[in-house]
Amino acid sequence: MGRYRSNDRYGGKPEPPHLKRAPSSSVNQSEMEEKPDIRVLDAAKALAFIGDLSMGQPTDHSLRTAWLAAQLATDAGFDQAQCGIAKHVSLLRWSGCTANAAGFAEMVSDDVADREALLARRPDSAVAAAVARDAGAGIKGLAHIHCEVSGEIARMLMLDNETELALRHIFESFDGSGFPDHLAGDAVPPMVFAVSLAGDLEILSRVYGLDGALERIAKDARSRYPGELVNLVSTRGRDWHGALDHDVSSDLDDFLSTDRTQHLTSAELIADVIDLKLPWMTQYSRRVATAAAACAERLGLDAEARRRIYRAGLIHGMGRASVPNAIWNTAGKLPTSAWEKVRLVPYWTLRAGRNISALLPEAELASSAYERVDGSGYFRGLSGASLPIEARILAAAAAWTALRSPRPWRPAFSADEAATRLSEEARAGRFDLDAVRALSEPQNANSPRPVPRLKPVSLSSRETDVLRHISSGSSNKEVARLLEISLSTVRTHVESVFRKLECSTRAAATLKASAMGLL
Repeated sequence: MGRYRSNDRYGGKPEPPHLKRAPSSSVNQSEMEEKPDIRVLDAAKALAFIGDLSMGQPTDHSLRTAWLAAQLATDAGFDQAQCGIAKHVSLLRWSGCTANAAGFAEMVSDDVADREALLARRPDSAVAAAVARDAGAGIKGLAHIHCEVSGEIARMLMLDNETELALRHIFESFDGSGFPDHLAGDAVPPMVFAVSLAGDLEILSRVYGLDGALERIAKDARSRYPGELVNLVSTRGRDWHGALDHDVSSDLDDFLSTDRTQHLTSAELIADVIDLKLPWMTQYSRRVATAAAACAERLGLDAEARRRIYRAGLIHGMGRASVPNAIWNTAGKLPTSAWEKVRLVPYWTLRAGRNISALLPEAELASSAYERVDGSGYFRGLSGASLPIEARILAAAAAWTALRSPRPWRPAFSADEAATRLSEEARAGRFDLDAVRALSEPQNANSPRPVPRLKPVSLSSRETDVLRHISSGSSNKEVARLLEISLSTVRTHVESVFRKLECSTRAAATLKASAMGLL
């Protein structure tokens, strides 16, 4: 789950898998390339699911918003291409939520629940209160991070320029009071208003009823939204709402599909967006995936199984977005209430897979990443023969990678230390002993890296060092201390990295650097 917790409780004896061990070798590099093997639509649906969890919304919120936005765009007279953009923007509207979760966690106590309160326009919203206190300066910065990352995701998915532009301005308002650039009127991409209105109608009708939603939306005419679109919602909103549940309950793939979303992309982007939630998790999902695939090869599994395990490792943390950052950043034993939220993470990962048929086999496997051979894991409490070897490998790889990764409360364990700890767990019956031995082999200490998805830019060695540190959450002062250089030199390197990567936030730099293989 991103951390190897001291309050995991296990016991019992392992059952030997009786597998034929393959000769020691490194995993085939070509298997680890970022192959475009899932549809853009499926990746977008996965990112929509993660975004909905991040914002404290039902997991079909973005899908319902896409349906409403398309109806609004159609009735407003937009052409088919613009209606397609409305669908794209609706699915990716919250894709930047993991990127600014750390910033929200510094502003409020619960980045998930407090963002839900903000969207519901609750009077006790801690985010609204924080905005009032700092006159919007903090929220503007967080909106900038969100918008830049969402726009970069659209670009990586090779969607149209209009989708990217709308996502980069998704929080703008008609009167110029929005974020990040205070655009107003016709300067705001039109699909921003269509999607934002659709999203508000979906959320507010759920919270306050349809009448309450329409009343609140009407008050925003010519402030948040153009008056003519608000009038259209007032006139047609009841009809849309009446048809929404019926239409969204059926298979939405045909409705959501556009020419752009039928292209192929790679699952690594999903992993990178998942890991943006916590700076110290950068590259974690990729490392789990690579370690698991290498382990599977050493245990003699065929290429198809290795590829399935690899992709399961990439997406095993989809449900992590449902848990506030304050919980993840807690060292030591968690209180019961927090631990119950953590235990649901693999459940939400499975739910995502069931909504995205193309990822269902991998999500089924990924949801077993925290099960244990003796039945002490979660969320199902499976044990023994109920855990196939693929699940055992993934569980061991996740624990191995967590031990080998630094955390805010401890440094990374060495390969020998991690092997000792994991072997003790295996002998106590919690992990598969063969999988642990395969993971602990010396050649697995530095597993092969996937071939980058984007062509890397040319960075100096010092710029690369700085990039790696800021991508893992280090401040400029911390980077200066770690690299023994001046603060002004760090700033110069950061500015140069941003310029070369064509971005202006650390989250976007991390996302692009991951795709380029720079981290």
